[in-house]
Amino acid sequence: MTDTTPPDDLTPYAHYRSLRLRRHPHGVLEVVMSGAGMNKSGLAAADEHMHRELAEIWRDIDRDPATRVAVIRGEGKGFSAGGDLGLVEQMADRFDVRSRVWREARDLVYNVINCSKPIVSAMHGPAVGAGLVAGLLADVSIAANDARIIDGHTRLGVAAGDHAAIVWPLLCGMAKAKYYLLLCEAVSGAEAERIGLVSLAVDEADLLPKAFEVATRLAQGSQSAIRWTKYALNNWLRMAGPTFDTSLALEFMGFSGPDVHEGIRSLRERRAPDFPGGDELS
Repeated sequence: MTDTTPPDDLTPYAHYRSLRLRRHPHGVLEVVMSGAGMNKSGLAAADEHMHRELAEIWRDIDRDPATRVAVIRGEGKGFSAGGDLGLVEQMADRFDVRSRVWREARDLVYNVINCSKPIVSAMHGPAVGAGLVAGLLADVSIAANDARIIDGHTRLGVAAGDHAAIVWPLLCGMAKAKYYLLLCEAVSGAEAERIGLVSLAVDEADLLPKAFEVATRLAQGSQSAIRWTKYALNNWLRMAGPTFDTSLALEFMGFSGPDVHEGIRSLRERRAPDFPGGDELS
């Protein structure tokens, strides 16, 4: 591979504070959810900075001539935590915050789909929230066998928006998607591979070596062939765009309703939620 960018030049990414970037040989860029987004449990939580940066990073990667493949992983005890509860409270209380985060959530999904460079995810521990969007929409998703993949929306009291409706039924089928999304059940990495939700599951010790092995193979392959194949395959996801847009609108409508406040309280108090009956929806 030939390019004129120094191998350690990260100037295009100098403004990121919640994502740590590192260049590897053959044009592989490592994206680590870390920094200002780490919570007290040692997980990358999607506060306002990380949520915005996870939406923006894929445009920068797409424009970066020195990057052929991106590997995204989490630092600490897991891949990613759910959304920062402080941000969730702001979304529930303020229309301007809700509108801004809606745009970021929309851009995160479409920017991952439209990034021309292949993306490999390496998921360990809990994988929840905005990080999980990139984890499951990645072109090759690799999970540790004991990873815990959770779409936490219904537990919070809002519809399963973000990436769920656009990709879960395509990956693992409607029956499994409804089971896990409606009940907010955790899926282990091993089970996720069995049902087709992720590409591969490996022992955690082998997770990063396998992710970089796959990324290197992609980086050393025909870039036009790989990128155009990705573009064509992702038309399946683009066709589901209206379904995704609807799910995201319903999710954010839920942030203006009563259930999300009980969801927040129950998470803070570490108890099961007690949602109202919902008769007004019938």
